[in-house]
Amino acid sequence: MQTSDMFLNLGISPEVIEYSDKILESLKERFEKIDFVAESNQIKVILAMQKNKVSAACFAGTTGYGRDDLGRDTLEKVYADCFNTEAALVRPQITCGTHALAVALSANLLPGDELLSPVGRPYDTLEEVIGIRDSKCSLKEYGVSYRQVDLLPDSSFNYDGIRVAINEKTKLVTIQRSVGYRRRPTFSVAQIGELTKFIKDINPNIIVMVDNCYGEFVETIEPSDVGADMIVGSLIKNPGGGLAPVGGYICGKKELIDRCAYRLSAPGLGQEVGASLTVNTQLYQGFFLAPAVVAGALKGALFAAALYESLGFTVTPDSKQSRHDIIQCIELGSKERMLAFTKGVQAAAPVDSYFTPEPSSTPGYSDKLIMAAGTFIQGSSIELSADGPLREPYTVFFQGGLTYSHAKLGIMMSLQTMIDEGFISLEGK
Repeated sequence: MQTSDMFLNLGISPEVIEYSDKILESLKERFEKIDFVAESNQIKVILAMQKNKVSAACFAGTTGYGRDDLGRDTLEKVYADCFNTEAALVRPQITCGTHALAVALSANLLPGDELLSPVGRPYDTLEEVIGIRDSKCSLKEYGVSYRQVDLLPDSSFNYDGIRVAINEKTKLVTIQRSVGYRRRPTFSVAQIGELTKFIKDINPNIIVMVDNCYGEFVETIEPSDVGADMIVGSLIKNPGGGLAPVGGYICGKKELIDRCAYRLSAPGLGQEVGASLTVNTQLYQGFFLAPAVVAGALKGALFAAALYESLGFTVTPDSKQSRHDIIQCIELGSKERMLAFTKGVQAAAPVDSYFTPEPSSTPGYSDKLIMAAGTFIQGSSIELSADGPLREPYTVFFQGGLTYSHAKLGIMMSLQTMIDEGFISLEGK
């Protein structure tokens, strides 16, 4: 059976197939550049694994206290070498990216310290961690103050405002690399390096932490290569390669990582405890696959940008801009279009394809969310998903795809559903 016939069996019309093929033909050169980055990162991961003598013995799990866990300890050395840092904390006990960020912040901020965000308001789930929205056990409740400097209208850094905001209490600066649910470009590693240097020139003792979620392996270097003291992320996003069932990482200077380990487990215990149970193989193999998986997700995001841009929608980044994370923002303009788009992506899923996404309240968010996510691992946003808060301008955030073929199918299904429900017409296109 021809691929086109398979698409027809999924309900995709010949018009959508033809239109998609035309868009994809224009992206071949961009796809080649993505493959080049993936190959560079793949070799980097292999070299880190070889240097640290990863062996079959590393895949055995531990229970109880988890002392002398060869696999766990070696994996942390692999992460540290791959991300060019002194140390790493890579644990299944870290439940998500927000948890990893909360550990890093609470471990390295003390009462009387101030946290500064020079890139505007942070991701929704961090608002309660910080205390922007009141919550029990927030940094605010423990005497840590917060200040932010909004980006300039062109989404560039407000260097004058940042200089004024930094004071004797400023202990840690947090930089969110990816867009979150905001309408701004993702920052490149080079931009983060420039901002880090600016901050360090004012006060070299300030800790610079980068929320690296969705950005790992998108470029050939990471924020830790350009001066960041800590980079933080989730294993059910890029670095887990779709195989890690849970976990997060914090990489950076040893002194800072030691404090993170004490906060995650207990003072005096740190990295000495923490059973890996049976997940070591998945964490290693997922990290090995991550560069290729990220490349597939990037191709899917680029296809989404080019296709919806051609239909008159506002997309960020657009199809010509450089990409620095796996997220594609598409401004749909109405709740109804968001529901149709996510319905199409869900219909392309290998899991729960027969479900219809419905808006719902979600812990950590002030608005209802709509989410398409037929994933093997719950909440794994390196797998194909599309989501967004139901608020103006009704932007959907498309990301992931363990394979490019699946990401491509998800976009085609979203377009077909938008056509079927009367929101888009290909006539004259």
